[in-house]
Amino acid sequence: MKEFARGFTRDAASLRRNLSASEEKIPTALPVLLDVVRGPEHLPADEESQEMLRGKLHILQADSTEVDAVFMELSAHLVSINSEDKVIFVTFKTFEEIWKFSTYYTTGFLGQCMENLLVDQKFWLSSLEEDISIEVSIQEETLNLLYKGILMQEGSLFASCVANQMFDSSTSGGDLYLEQGDIAQFEPPFLGSGWTVLCLADGSRGTAPNTALEPVTPFHQWFLKSCAESILVGDGKPACDFPLQCARGTCVATVEYDAEGPDELSMASGDHIIIVGLLVSCFEWFTGRKEATGEVGLVRTSLVKPTSNTYNSADIFLDGDEGSFFCLQENKVIEETTTLLKKKSHNDTGHYYKLDSSSSKVDSHQSELNTNIQRILDQNSSPDSVATMNGIEEDSALPTETQNPNLPCFTVHPVVEGNNNTENFIPLFSFLEGQDYKVEFGVLYGQSPELLTSSTFNGHSDKDELIAFLSVARETARKKRLFWSQTRLCFLLGKLCAGRSKFSQARVYFEEALSVPREGFTDLRLLASIYSNLVAIYLLQKNTESVFALMERLVALLMGIPGCLKIIEDDPVLKYMLKKAVLSHNKMAEAQACFLLAKHHWTRAEGARVVPYLERLVVLCAETQSISPSHGCLTLGRLYSELCLPHLSVSSARRASLQSSATLTDCLSSMLLVLDNVNKLYGITEQEAFVPVHVAPYLHRALSLTNVRGGGSDQYHLLSYQLTVCLCQLFTKQRMVGHAIQQMHTFINNSPASQRLPTSVPERNSALIWLAWLHINNKQPDVALDILDAVLASMPEHCTTPQEGVVLNMRGVALRCMGDLRRAAESYQSAIDICQEYEDLPNWAVAQANLGLLCLKAGAKGLAQRHLKEAAQLFSELDEEGHEENFITVLLELGQHYVKQQQLDYGKICYEWALLQAINANLLDCQLKATRHLCRLYGCESPDQAQCIIYNQHQVQLLRRTGDRRQEGDTLEAISQLYLTLGTDRAHRAALDYTKSSLGIYIDLGCREKEAYGWLHAGKIYHLLGQTELVDLYVQVAQDVALSTGDTRFILKLLEAAGDIFFNSSQDRDKAITFYKDRAMPIAVKSGSVNTRLRLCNKLTELMLSLKLHGEAVEFAQIALDISISQGESLNERVAYHRLATLYHCLQQYELAEHYYLKTLTLCPTPLQFDEETLYYVRVYQTLGDIIFYDLKDPFDAAGYYHLALAAAIDLGNKKSQLKLCTRLATIYHNFLIDRELSLFFYQKARVFAAELNVRRINISPDQLHSSASQCKNTGQ
Repeated sequence: MKEFARGFTRDAASLRRNLSASEEKIPTALPVLLDVVRGPEHLPADEESQEMLRGKLHILQADSTEVDAVFMELSAHLVSINSEDKVIFVTFKTFEEIWKFSTYYTTGFLGQCMENLLVDQKFWLSSLEEDISIEVSIQEETLNLLYKGILMQEGSLFASCVANQMFDSSTSGGDLYLEQGDIAQFEPPFLGSGWTVLCLADGSRGTAPNTALEPVTPFHQWFLKSCAESILVGDGKPACDFPLQCARGTCVATVEYDAEGPDELSMASGDHIIIVGLLVSCFEWFTGRKEATGEVGLVRTSLVKPTSNTYNSADIFLDGDEGSFFCLQENKVIEETTTLLKKKSHNDTGHYYKLDSSSSKVDSHQSELNTNIQRILDQNSSPDSVATMNGIEEDSALPTETQNPNLPCFTVHPVVEGNNNTENFIPLFSFLEGQDYKVEFGVLYGQSPELLTSSTFNGHSDKDELIAFLSVARETARKKRLFWSQTRLCFLLGKLCAGRSKFSQARVYFEEALSVPREGFTDLRLLASIYSNLVAIYLLQKNTESVFALMERLVALLMGIPGCLKIIEDDPVLKYMLKKAVLSHNKMAEAQACFLLAKHHWTRAEGARVVPYLERLVVLCAETQSISPSHGCLTLGRLYSELCLPHLSVSSARRASLQSSATLTDCLSSMLLVLDNVNKLYGITEQEAFVPVHVAPYLHRALSLTNVRGGGSDQYHLLSYQLTVCLCQLFTKQRMVGHAIQQMHTFINNSPASQRLPTSVPERNSALIWLAWLHINNKQPDVALDILDAVLASMPEHCTTPQEGVVLNMRGVALRCMGDLRRAAESYQSAIDICQEYEDLPNWAVAQANLGLLCLKAGAKGLAQRHLKEAAQLFSELDEEGHEENFITVLLELGQHYVKQQQLDYGKICYEWALLQAINANLLDCQLKATRHLCRLYGCESPDQAQCIIYNQHQVQLLRRTGDRRQEGDTLEAISQLYLTLGTDRAHRAALDYTKSSLGIYIDLGCREKEAYGWLHAGKIYHLLGQTELVDLYVQVAQDVALSTGDTRFILKLLEAAGDIFFNSSQDRDKAITFYKDRAMPIAVKSGSVNTRLRLCNKLTELMLSLKLHGEAVEFAQIALDISISQGESLNERVAYHRLATLYHCLQQYELAEHYYLKTLTLCPTPLQFDEETLYYVRVYQTLGDIIFYDLKDPFDAAGYYHLALAAAIDLGNKKSQLKLCTRLATIYHNFLIDRELSLFFYQKARVFAAELNVRRINISPDQLHSSASQCKNTGQ
C-alpha cells in the first residue's frame, strides 16, 4: 500500500521522456492478481482454498454479469477472467477511473469487494477462527503506463518538472523558468509544435520543443483540473525557511513587528508565540497567541523560528475539533442495533413444537453448564423487564440540526431624517457590543441576507428600509464610539448589500468593518466571516492581489480556529489551501485541507462532493493514523450507500470494523450499514426477518468489544445477548451447530452471577429451549434433556402454559434419541394434552407427527400410519401460515411409508401433495425434497420414464433458483440417460442437448472428471446418431481433459469407457482396439492395475474374436489366463481357458483346443447346481466330440465325448441337444465303428426326439462331414 502511493512517480526512466505514446507500448489491460492467504503474515492458504477460488472464477468466467457490476462500481471495465492463474483483467477509459480504482486499491476496498464477490457463505463463519482472506495485488508499472497513455490521449496534463527548465514565454517579455519539482499544466506537441506550459503560480504561459516531466498522482490531476484557474497561489514555495512543514507548540519572534491592523499581532524580538492550531510553512500567516499577554492575532510565518518546544505535528485535527466529524452517539447506536437484531433474529422455538428429525445419542454431560443454567433460572426476572440504556453521548457523524441558541428579534423603526431617537438602537447595541465572541454571534454570522431580513429583524416593509435603519444605527454607533457595534453593523450591511448584488457598496462596508476596531480582534469568527465575504467579492471583481492577501489570512484562521469553517459559505479558499499544499508538496497541509473540504461539504449535505476529499484523506492518513481509519472508512461507507454504491459501502464498512482502532460504536454502525446494503444487493425486503451471513464478522467483533466494554450494565448485557443469538442462528443455518452451541455456552457461563438476564421469563425460556434443540441436532440429547428438565422444573406447578407443551414435546424428541421410547411417547402425549386444552392445532399436528415417527422407529407401522394421517389432517385444516414445512415433512414421511408398504398410489398422492404445498409456500428446499422423492418413485419403485423425465426437468428449474450448479449438472446428465433409454433418434437428440448443458456446467465449475465424461457421453450419442465425424472429435477432447487431471486411475477408466463406446456398438468396433490396446493397456501395465488389465485383455480377446483376428487375440487371452491364475479366481480362470480354447479351435490347432477345453471342464464346480452349468457341459463335450470326429478323424474318441455330452443333456432334459447327439452317435456307430445294435438304438432314440420336436428327417450318412473349425469361425464361438 505504501509503495503504491508513490507508484505513479516511480517509473522515472520512462516518464521523464516526452511522454509520447509512440515511445512506449501502452498496455490494454491491467491484471488484478488474486490469492487466498491465511493468518496475519498473509501466507498462501492450502490448495483446497485455492481451488475454491479458481472454481468461483471459473463460474464468473462463464457468466460475468455479477463481476461486471462490481468492477463498474470500482470505476473499471472487465476485459476477461483467467481462472487457472487467478487473474482478472480490467481496463480504464479515463484517468478519473484510474484515480478511483487506485484509491480503492490503496484503501483496501478493492480487496474487500473481491472477497464479497468470490467467497461462499460458509467462508464468513469459518474465517472467524481460521483468519482466511483474499489478497489482491496489481502490477503498478502496468497501471502507470495505462495512466500515462490516457493522459496523452486527453491532450492536457498536470506534471512536475524533473529538472530545472526554461520555456519561451508567450505572455511576457522574459522567459518562463520552472525549477525541479514545480507543478505546471502541460499540453503535448500538436502538428509539429512544441510543448505548451501554463504556470500555476501566476498564470503565465510558455513553450519548449522538449521537456522532462512526471505526471502528478491521479487525485492531484483531478483536483488541479477541477480547480478554477483564477485560484492562483503564488509560486507554491514555502513562505519562509521554517524547518517544519506543520508545527505545533511555541515559536519565538526573530524581529520586532508592529501590527498593521487589528487582525495582526504586534511583537518584539524574542517574544514567545504559542501556535494556535497549526503553523504550516507554505502559508504566509498563522494564528498565534502571545505567551506573555495572551493576545491572539495573525503572525507572519517568516518572522518566527522554532524553539525546543516546537514539534512537527502528525495530527490534522485542531483542538476541540477531533471526533466531531466521525463519531456517533453510542447509546443511540446500541439501542438501534439491539432493536434491529431482536426483530431480525426472532426465534419461534419457544412457541412452536419441533418435528423430530434427529438421530442417535452421544453422551456429553456438562455439569458446569447445568449449574449456570440453574443459576439463570433461579433469578427473579420480571416478565416485563427492559434493559436500560446508559451510553456516552458523542457528536453525530451525520449532518443534524444542532440546538442553536435563539437570537433576539429586533424591531426596525422608521427612519426620519434629522429626528432619530437613539433609544431605538439600545437593544441592538447592547447585543452587538463586546469584543469577545458569543455563541449567538456565530448564528448571526452564518445567516443569509434573506434570513436576516425575515427573522432577525421585523417591523420593516422591505430590505431598503432595513438597510436604512442599520445605516443610521451604524452612524450612531460611530458617534457614540461603540466600535464593536459599528464593526458588526458594517458586517451586516455588507451582507445585505451583497445579497442585493451591490458588491462595491458591500466591499466598502466589509473593509470598514476591518478598520474600525482600535484593538485586536478577539472575535476571530467575525474576522473570518469578513474575510470570507471580501474574498468572494474580490473574486467577482477579479482583484487578484487582494484575493491572494486575504486568502492567506483566512487560511491562517482556518488552520487555527475550528469554528471558523462554519462561517465559510463557499469553497474557493479551501481549494486555495489544498492547491497550495499540493504545489508545495506538503502532505500534512494537504490532509488538513482535504479534511476541511470534506467537512465543509458534509455539513451542507453534499455527499458526492465529500467523497473525493475524504478518500484522499484516508489515503494520506493511513500511515500516520492521524485520523482513525475505522471512522474514515465508516463515513465513506455511509456516503457510498447514499450514492447507491452498495459493493463499496459494504467493503468500506468491513475495512472499518477490521481496524484495530475500531470501537464498539464503529463496529455496530458498520454492521447496520452492511445490513442495509446487503439487502439492496440481494433484493431482500425490510419486512423479511433475515440476517445475512455477511454480518458474522461484525457480530463476532462487536461481541468481543461488548465483553470488554460492557462490564455489568444491562445495556451491554442485552446487546451481548442479541449478538450471541444472532451469531448462533447464522452458525445453525450453515449446519455449524457445534459453533452455535459454543457461543451460547460462552454467553451463559460468562453471565455475571449478580446480574439477571435482561429479558422476560418467556424469552429466557425460549433461549434455553433453543439451546436444547441445538444439542439435539448436535447428537447430544442427554445434555438437551438436562436443560429441558431444568426449564420444566422452573415453571409453575399448578398452571400449565403453552410453553410447557413446547418443552414436553422437545423432551420426547430427546428421549427418543436416547432410545427411551416409552418415556418419549408419554412426553409426546402430555404435549398433545396441553395442545387440546389450549386448542393449539399447529402444535397438536406436530406432536401427532412425532408420535407417528416414534411408532415407525418402534416398528408399529399401523399405529404410525394412523398418527401420521391424523397429523396430515390437522395440518390441512390450518389457515395460518408458517407451518407448511412441517406439513410437507409429514407428507413425505407418510409417502415413504406407503411406498415401503407397496401402496404406490397412496405414496404418489402424498409426494405430489407435498410438492404442491411447497410450491404454494415458495419453499425451494421442500420443493427439491418432494421432487427428488417423485423422481426416485418413477425411476425405481414405479418405473415411468415420461414422469421421471418431467420431474427431473422440474428439479433442474429448482436447482437453478438455488444456485446449486453441481447438482444441476448431475440432474441434467440423469435426464440425458433417461432419454437414451428410449432408443429413438429424437430421444437421442434430446439426450445430446441435456448432455451438452451439463457439460457446460461442469466446464464452468472446473469439474475436470465430470467434464471429461460429459465430452465422452456426447461422443457416444453422436455415435448412436451416426455422425461419425464428430465422434472422434468429442472422444479426443474427453481424452485431453482426462490427461490434464494427472490422475492415472481416472485416465485409465476414461480410456476404457471410450473404447466401450465402439465395443458395445455394431459399427466401427475395430476402433475400440486402439483405446484398449494402444492407450489404456500401457497405462494399466505401468500403474500396476491388475484388474483393469484383466478386463482389457478379456475385452480385446472377445473383440478380436468377433473381428476374426484370432492370431492377435491369443496373446491377450494368454495374459488374461496368467492374471486369472495369479489371482486365484476360479471363474475368471475358467473363462480365460474357454476363450483360449475357442481361439485355438478357430486357428485349427485342435490338440491345444482340446487341451484347454478339458482344463475348462476341470474348473467347473461339482456337483452341478444349476441348469446353466449342465448346459455348459453339454456344449463343451459336444464341441470336443466335433473336434475329434470332424477335424482329428477319430470316431472312437469322438463317441466318448458325445456320450458324456448326451449324459449331461439327459440330466438336463434338453431334447434338442439329445436329438443332435443321438444323431451323431448313430452316424458314428453306423458308418465308422460298425456297431449295428448301438447304431439302431441311437437312431431310434433320435427318431423319437425328432417326432417330438417335429423334425421330419434324420440323416446319418457320412456325406455331411465338414470341419468344426469352419463352423467355429462362422459362429465366432
